[in-house]
Amino acid sequence: MRADRLVSLVLLLRQRGRLTADTLARELEVSTRTVLRDIEALSAAGVPVYAERGRHGGFALLPGFRTELTGLNHEEALALLTAGSGRGEQAFGLGSALASAMRKVVDALPEGHRDTASDAARRLLVEPETDLLSRRPATEEVPDTTMIVIRRAVLAGHRLRLHYAATGQTPQWRTVDPIGLVTVRDRAYLLATRSGADRTYRLSRVQAAEELPEPAQRADRVDLDRAWRERCARFLAGGHIAVQVRVRPERREDLLNSAVAVRAAEPDADGWLRLEATFQDLRHAEWAMWQLGTDAEALTPESLRSRLRDRAAAMAGLYGASSEEV
Repeated sequence: MRADRLVSLVLLLRQRGRLTADTLARELEVSTRTVLRDIEALSAAGVPVYAERGRHGGFALLPGFRTELTGLNHEEALALLTAGSGRGEQAFGLGSALASAMRKVVDALPEGHRDTASDAARRLLVEPETDLLSRRPATEEVPDTTMIVIRRAVLAGHRLRLHYAATGQTPQWRTVDPIGLVTVRDRAYLLATRSGADRTYRLSRVQAAEELPEPAQRADRVDLDRAWRERCARFLAGGHIAVQVRVRPERREDLLNSAVAVRAAEPDADGWLRLEATFQDLRHAEWAMWQLGTDAEALTPESLRSRLRDRAAAMAGLYGASSEEV
């Protein structure tokens, strides 16, 4: 949208002062020629933007130029800036839109509060890449071009053709009726129906997408949170194994990263956490629990405890003898 881009250009010049055409092009994700055309349009509309020549030149606004305020107070702006400082830029391909919105939030503040709010937001960090105990799993990348097509079809209510690679299967084209998009722990999913049946597609496995002109067959209103809960319940009930676990609090994140799902944890008498973890199958559960060593205990099912006991006995037998005896 050119109007949005023109507003973003003015806000960039207001907040950062003199900028070159190349810098503006990078910030706005357009070509340098487009920036020059936008500068001409702004000048023709009466916006006091001027060019400075030379090695340190660029474009700038006349001092004192002010755009219309939106009425945000300090706390409201701080809340938006803090939310925008997290990993939201990776959700649903909205990175450039978020950057533009953040510029507008900063510009909406009174002059005396602008620097204060920006500095305060830099002191609040939301969902960093690493924590004190473990590294977050790598974010699944979805090409912006694919994400934009899917997002547009979801919001417009149009059908979608997906070239989708399901686990262990050859990629195939399929036509679906999109319902909504969900992001969970850095993974994005499309909730849809196909021939009337519920389907959930992991967006990192979508190799290409096409928006179709015909309307999607779906309800006018949707409770996306409820739909997601119901699909999660069906998924977890399909051939998975539930394990009652005791785990040291400092290893809880490691368990979260290896399990399919983890139910709410409750503190045990000795300070450990007691919870229910869901794994793909018995073999997956055995592998995950073995990684935790003595920092976790599988309470049920007995089949898992038996396999872990046999593995521990075999390991003890291998390392039980001293090097001199071997």
